[in-house]
Amino acid sequence: MNDRARVDYDFAVLRVVPRVHLGAFVNVGVVLHARTAEFLALRAVTDVGALAALVPGVDPDLLSRYLTSCSAICAGDETGGAVALAPPSERFHWLTAPRSDVLQSSPVHEGVCTDPVQELDMLFRTYVVEAAR
Repeated sequence: MNDRARVDYDFAVLRVVPRVHLGAFVNVGVVLHARTAEFLALRAVTDVGALAALVPGVDPDLLSRYLTSCSAICAGDETGGAVALAPPSERFHWLTAPRSDVLQSSPVHEGVCTDPVQELDMLFRTYVVEAAR
């Protein structure tokens, strides 16, 4: 790894908590923010059928819309509402803020990589795809 190309980043796993009072969860996405690389992106399961299979008992249409909205906020797309127009760091912190809702964020973790896109793909495979097996 080339030191000049190293990028510090923060990430969190998005998870569905079907019964908030029990605390059990299913990972459905990852958001990664690399401030110095001006990178903020989110990968999430938004397919209604996949969500229905991953999280039985939760309205998959509503959950898909919620995750799609999170993606819009992350991308700075105005369809995500006023928070989507905030700077990237504020959008990341809004997406990862603690909440007692069906869709929650893990604690924020940090790492170092050379390519934030590849790192996000790897984190998504590790924490969402492989965790669902």
